[in-house]
Amino acid sequence: MGTEPEKDWRTWRELRERTVSEPYGPLALTGTHWLADHPEGRLEDVPGHWAEDGDAVRLTAAAADGLTLDGAPLTGEARLAPDAGPEASRVAHGDRRLVVLRREGQWAVRVFDPHSAALRAFTGIDAFPYDERWRLTGRFRPYGEDRTVRVPNADGRERGLGLAGELAFTVDGTEHTLQAAVEADGSLWAVLADATSGSESYRFRFLRPPAPAADGTVIVDLNRTLLPPCAFADHFICPFPPPGNTLPFALRAGERQLSTGDRAE
Repeated sequence: MGTEPEKDWRTWRELRERTVSEPYGPLALTGTHWLADHPEGRLEDVPGHWAEDGDAVRLTAAAADGLTLDGAPLTGEARLAPDAGPEASRVAHGDRRLVVLRREGQWAVRVFDPHSAALRAFTGIDAFPYDERWRLTGRFRPYGEDRTVRVPNADGRERGLGLAGELAFTVDGTEHTLQAAVEADGSLWAVLADATSGSESYRFRFLRPPAPAADGTVIVDLNRTLLPPCAFADHFICPFPPPGNTLPFALRAGERQLSTGDRAE
């Protein structure tokens, strides 16, 4: 039957696979179009005219474009702020949702298609077997002030990655650290690689521990190391690990890669 942490992990795994395979989940992303790359305002396979307009995107559409805004046919102009995600997007083209994105002052439009080839092909996520030894008690040490480092992203561009502190934990008597960000809800986020990256597992992975306790202690369950969005679709702009976030050992825990048929569990 397994321990309670292992049971929780299996429940987490099931929820994770359901979430990524939702109609507008990461597997549905079929394009990210940066407006700076399209000064003429025309995006490949996306109707309408899209242009930067100060603190918004200006979309101009004709009836023949078949676009809707907030569920109603769009003709004329609309100014669009960044969307929180595909579920909150205001613009659609049939079943496709067109999501306005802003990163470091740059505007883009993302296309989420519930009929994408990746969604149709999805059979699951391969993971290393659960191992209690990888469920650790760590400590978060905040920096005196937030830091930003420039790191390559999966789309080949370099962007800033905000970091708020250091997540420390001990493996086989040796302390290891990861630079981490703090999310809006207080939870942590780290981008990491290890000795399995690019061979036994995806080239890098994410770790999202819960919010630390008042004394800085936090459960670091490396069994919940997960694939980044760009493992599901090439059009995500995931950051690579910052300097110092490559663990010097084989982390045979957590998600490995998209399933190719045989499941490791």
